[in-house]
Formats: sequence, structure tokens, C-alpha cells
Amino acid sequence: MTVEPDLDSRDTSWLSDARINVVTMEETKSKPTLRAKADKVREFRCKNLIAVIEHPGDLRNIGTIIRNVNALGVEKAYVVTNQEFVPDDWQEMRKAGRLNALSASAIKWSFVKKFKDTESCLAHLEKNGFVSVVTSPHTKGRKNVVLHEADYTQYKKLAVWFGSEGTGISQHALERSELCVNIPMFGIIESLNLGTSSGIVLYEITRQRRGFQDRLRSKIAAKKATKGLTA
Repeated sequence: MTVEPDLDSRDTSWLSDARINVVTMEETKSKPTLRAKADKVREFRCKNLIAVIEHPGDLRNIGTIIRNVNALGVEKAYVVTNQEFVPDDWQEMRKAGRLNALSASAIKWSFVKKFKDTESCLAHLEKNGFVSVVTSPHTKGRKNVVLHEADYTQYKKLAVWFGSEGTGISQHALERSELCVNIPMFGIIESLNLGTSSGIVLYEITRQRRGFQDRLRSKIAAKKATKGLTA
């Protein structure tokens, strides 16, 4: 069973590299250039950011979102499903040929954890200090925000939920969320497929959080440099 590379919630140095020490024979045999690239892009990964896919019905959408997660530098992906087309363990997912193909091999490089139901996923996230936001059209009685108007850097640990293709986000996840995030649309058709909407939402959130991390790193580096000059 693969042990999830969870970050210790007691650790305040949340800008340190996320080291996922899972070494497999397959990775050991990877081309040196690919391994070097993986090491190089690690510093751009958004710490403490998880994408959650709730009860997806189409494996193609799971593959697309995992691909978006890797390409945009999201730290992890969680899949909530009781369906058997998604293996229970990450190492088994990495060996699944179809999921590998649909994710453009991103499943090999981004950690994915499976949960059987929404409650177990929410409990795991909340236990580890994560705040959940859901992607959903305007919902009465909830705090609704337009995607680019919200500040996603105010949450130290953030989980972004995407609902199923047919019914959207569940009421259970909605009630436990901090925000309902919606994408502004201006056409006759006011809907996007799951893969497309996840890419748009995650791009904006990673853009904000990566910029914040970069600025904070710069401040820390400048402070250390100043301290070194005055020592």
C-alpha cells in the first residue's frame, strides 16, 4: 500500500520542497533527462494544494484532470469514487495502461489518492487542516465568488472540488465548503466540460498561489542576506 506523502500540519516551513520519496524500479530506469526535469519543476509546485474529483463517471475526465494537476503544478489529486475502474492504490494506478494514456503519463508523476465516499475524503482533509472550496454555479445561501475575483492565497491549505459531469458537486461537499467558485461565461451555452473547467479553475488558483510563494521566498532570501551582512 502506498503511503501518502502528507505534509506534517505542525510544520510551519510550508515553503520547503515537497519531497515524495517513492522510488520505483520504473522511475529508476527513466531517462535521466526526464528525471532531471522532474527535479527542476518541483520548486514550482504549489504547496498544500489538492484537486478533488468527486464521483466522476468518465475515466477520460479523470485522466484529463490529473494531466491538468501535473501541468499546472498542483501538489496532489484525490478521486472520490466507489467504481472499480480506478485502482485503490497509487502504484496500481501508475501501472493502469488506459489511465496512463488518458493522463499523458501524468499519473506517474503526480500523487493520486482514492476515497470511497465524500465523507471520508472531507474527514481526511479537515483532519489535516485543509479548507475546501467547490466549483459550482451560483448557489443560494452559500458564499459565491467569481473565479478571478477571489483570493486563494489566504488559505494555507486548500482543496478544490470538482463535481461529477451529470449532477455536479454534492450537497454534502457544498455544505462543508468555504466558497462556491464559478467561471464567468458570456455565451448562449453556459457550461463547460469537466476537463476544461478544471483547467481554467486550477490555472487561476495556481497562478495566485505560485506568485505568493515566489514573493515569500524572495522576502525570506532577502532577510537572510541582510542578516548575513550584519552578522
